[in-house]
Amino acid sequence: MTDKQQSESIITWLLKGDPSIRWQTMNDLGKSSKKEVNEERFKTEQEGWGKKLMDFQDPAGTWDNSYYTPKWTSTTYTLLLLRRLGINPLNERCKLGCKLLLANGLLNDGGINYSRAKKKISETCITGLVFGILSYFKLEDERMEMILNSLIKNQMRDAGWNCRFPRGATHASFHTTLMVLEALYEYQESFSNKNSKEILRMQRRAHEFLLHHKLYKSHRTGETVSAKMTMLSFPPRWHYTVIAALDYFQKINHDQDERFSDAINILTKKEKKGKWPLQSPIRGKIWFDMEPVRFPSRWNTLRALKILQWWNQERQ
Repeated sequence: MTDKQQSESIITWLLKGDPSIRWQTMNDLGKSSKKEVNEERFKTEQEGWGKKLMDFQDPAGTWDNSYYTPKWTSTTYTLLLLRRLGINPLNERCKLGCKLLLANGLLNDGGINYSRAKKKISETCITGLVFGILSYFKLEDERMEMILNSLIKNQMRDAGWNCRFPRGATHASFHTTLMVLEALYEYQESFSNKNSKEILRMQRRAHEFLLHHKLYKSHRTGETVSAKMTMLSFPPRWHYTVIAALDYFQKINHDQDERFSDAINILTKKEKKGKWPLQSPIRGKIWFDMEPVRFPSRWNTLRALKILQWWNQERQ
């Protein structure tokens, strides 16, 4: 089989998956028209994983009658997964869930937390996570500015973010930094004319933080920070992985930088006959399994192909 034939075979395989896989394959790897892509995207609400998740919504508008826990069936993590599926951002039932997240999580300091503690302070990881969800679903609310200002205020000296910053942390977290970057991307996509200069400054500094670490290495020793970061997990939930970071950088079409090379090598070494497996799920309560572990994964293959398409184009 030639490289072209293998590529066509993989695309055909992807297009036999869930509507969420199909529309993203058509949009990012295929040659479909915008109309065809939108028609396929609409199906995420009508069938497959998207419909199954929507059917679990409570009459009140939440999932699992909760905002943040249990993980991964609460309103926050179900909406996060629906966002990854690419469900219609104007979906009214998702917007209801977003309104509940905002109303029940926003604190006086402008951040988000759903802790039951009597004295509550916001948590940057949760703030970034929820801000990304609210932004994706285009929630028009003046309090969104409060959340953005909280993230601006909590960007650390090394340019990343860390949920432990208020408790004295001096080094940013990979997890929280990527969560905030993804949120800022969604905010820009939905509200492009708001705070653009400030957001661009924040992003550039945070990109440099991740690149300084080559996406997964200690800046002190040059060793891998955690083997879990190199695993092909999906969905990543709040966890940071190399493939999730690369997927973010390809999405924003970041400029070429050789500091991506080691992370790209990790990705390419995991390829098997043109496909990538699901290596490790993130443990916790879930609504249902999407793909079996240790078998070829359409999610990971789609993400890997998009990343390599971006990387190879950049290098030509």
